[in-house]
Amino acid sequence: MSILNVSNLNHGFGDREILKNVNFRLLKGEHVGLIGANGEGKSSFMNIITGKLEPDEGQIEWSKRVRVGYLDQHASLEKGMTIRDVLRTAFKYLFDMEAEMQEMYLKMGDVNEKELNQLLEEVGTIQDILDHNDFYVIDAKIDEIAKGLGLDEIGLEKDVHDLSGGQRTKVLLAKLLLEKPDILLLDEPTNYLDEQHIEWLKRYLNDYENAFLLISHDIPFLNSVINLIYHIEDKELSRYVGDYDNFLKVYEAKKSQLEAAYNRQQQEIADLEDFVRRNKARVATRNMAMSRQKKLDKMDVIELAREKPKPQFSFKEGRTAGKLIFNTKDLIIGYDEALTKPLNLMLERGQKIALTGANGLGKTTLLKSILGLIPAFSGSVELGDNLEIGYFEQEMKENNNNSCIEEIWQEFPGWTQYEVRAALARCGLTTKHIESKVMVLSGGEQAKVRLCKIMNKNSNILLLDEPTNHLDVDAKEELKRALKAYKGGILLISHEPDFYREVATEIWNCEGWSTKIV
Repeated sequence: MSILNVSNLNHGFGDREILKNVNFRLLKGEHVGLIGANGEGKSSFMNIITGKLEPDEGQIEWSKRVRVGYLDQHASLEKGMTIRDVLRTAFKYLFDMEAEMQEMYLKMGDVNEKELNQLLEEVGTIQDILDHNDFYVIDAKIDEIAKGLGLDEIGLEKDVHDLSGGQRTKVLLAKLLLEKPDILLLDEPTNYLDEQHIEWLKRYLNDYENAFLLISHDIPFLNSVINLIYHIEDKELSRYVGDYDNFLKVYEAKKSQLEAAYNRQQQEIADLEDFVRRNKARVATRNMAMSRQKKLDKMDVIELAREKPKPQFSFKEGRTAGKLIFNTKDLIIGYDEALTKPLNLMLERGQKIALTGANGLGKTTLLKSILGLIPAFSGSVELGDNLEIGYFEQEMKENNNNSCIEEIWQEFPGWTQYEVRAALARCGLTTKHIESKVMVLSGGEQAKVRLCKIMNKNSNILLLDEPTNHLDVDAKEELKRALKAYKGGILLISHEPDFYREVATEIWNCEGWSTKIV
């Protein structure tokens, strides 16, 4: 049974066309991965089918009474609500039913026998719905999902306004899973999840009986949960049966076949044009030349997909740092309470360290404490000599009205416009992206702008907080290569083993330092 039908969908921003004549169908129980490079229109497609964005043309038809759950990267939460309050809103329709049932009970003393029987029948129906949906064990279900995603470590009574971006994403994901909709729409759900909770989500989605549509650049995760791929490239959407690895084989084979057919056709066109040019003026061969010209005019010319600019990351290396990058003396990090035991850590020149462990243990707090952006709870940090630090923050906190050009010019005011454009192009951004405002770019494109700023400043130590969030497959591979080639020190927070294991010379597991039980 078809849950969703999309036909002849067209959409763009200004003069930039994103989706062209797109058709899509989702059947009950299908587990679909929606993939494509940064900026190809994956999140726009999600926003269109959920009604957040109006398409330029096309039809979107949902089957009747289907319940849709959408994990939006940019959703907000209301100040004053605790995590538990937000999770309980997943069952609002059941609480409303219970309140309605209580009102019926209150009415029963003031009605005649016929009305009483009618009320008893309605109460019975509501009671059956409540029992069927496990209404009386809601708190147990909330605790189960909260534990699976690590929210119990944060504390379910914590105000959602005090949460980080990653923690807010976890809360929204937990609420969505508790709602158990007929279709889950998930936009990069593994961003901000640590390895342990990604594994839990894998198991959950594998057992999920309803349909879901998932955007993710985490290939091992994709391969473990999906059975269909829809690929967005050059404004078109193509369907492939199987996982990502199977898609890649079929895609490369189709691409090779198309290139071979294109080359054969180009040779045929060249031969025909040459014949026409040599023979159209001669009376004896004019008819043959006209015949070949007609063939040329009627030919359905094969077009190859435009080549996407591939990022070329390279970090400018500054002067050689002293042997010591930093060391900590009985450092305890935290805000209102201590997050760690006393830490005595040392990073020396050339070391590349990956920080791993569950969310909420203080990995980001440690980076900010080392940089002096937040005060230590107690203890101290000693920085070495001649440090030139490049810092990549996990999230951008405000809407950015600058264009990409303005954003880089603020950082490098002495550059010419040509130098600004060339630097952004090396990060894999097209002319259209470069001239756009930062706030309208996809998460991956915004990350490339931020990387552009860090790469073009001299550095001898990089502090990188989840730099692969939102990046597409090509950009991740290129960033991995650039970090391996970088001769300075690196302190990297990452939840992607396939990424950090090839970059890091050493792994520090923060779970051993934490004052929390994980």
